[in-house]
Amino acid sequence: MADVSPFSWWRRFLALPNDSRIKTVGVAFLVALISAITVSVTSVTLKPRQQAHIDAAREANLAAMMATLPGLADILRESGADTLETVIVDLEAGQIDGTVDAASYDFLAAQTDPGQSAALLPEDDLAAIGQRPNLAPVYLLRGTDGLALVVLPIYGTGYQSTIRAYLALKGDLNTIAALSIYKHGETPGLGSRITDPGWLALWSGKQAADAAGVITITVVRGSAATASEVDGITGATRSTTGVANLVQFWLGPHGYGPFLTRLKTGAL
Repeated sequence: MADVSPFSWWRRFLALPNDSRIKTVGVAFLVALISAITVSVTSVTLKPRQQAHIDAAREANLAAMMATLPGLADILRESGADTLETVIVDLEAGQIDGTVDAASYDFLAAQTDPGQSAALLPEDDLAAIGQRPNLAPVYLLRGTDGLALVVLPIYGTGYQSTIRAYLALKGDLNTIAALSIYKHGETPGLGSRITDPGWLALWSGKQAADAAGVITITVVRGSAATASEVDGITGATRSTTGVANLVQFWLGPHGYGPFLTRLKTGAL
């Protein structure tokens, strides 16, 4: 009776000469199979750790961002915020899109991807960005008394560059907690002064909209006279106007406006 033991087959296979085509193909197949199994097992085993590292990195980046916002540490202490939630918002619908993973969503790539953005009409494009992503991240900080802070990533065109910033709103969703500009290419010594801590601090406490909900926050020449005005910077009119325009755009109907309205009315 023929020996059908797998060990017998294995011994016969190993006994084949090294230049045997069957042995060469067999060894190659076994190496590929073992490698595939190893990669699969490693991937499954390490996935929780990898996700934990991604989450930790995201939280660390946001913590670093928060640290750059003027006076934010005091605001957080006063508000008692202790829980951070990152959500992806459908800007058109003004709703949270729970189908998109916030950790892997690439907001920067979406800004120039026709498949992930929509063209803006000139009359609607106050920030002069040409097209707006369909989705955008929002950072919600909650405390014992509920929503304490909402942080919005915003961007727009200045005098000669794209200005990127974070706008933090207090829990009433109308009072500006802070503005932090982290990237731009404005004229050194002039437009670049939009990152001066003293000027950014002027935004804190300003009102974004009036009682009717109309976005009124703006930058004025000279000294501010109302709760919705921020002092301009001499010699940097175009850059500061660009900042005002991008803030107005992202708080308006084509930016985070619909989401903020739903959040304020408790519809989310």
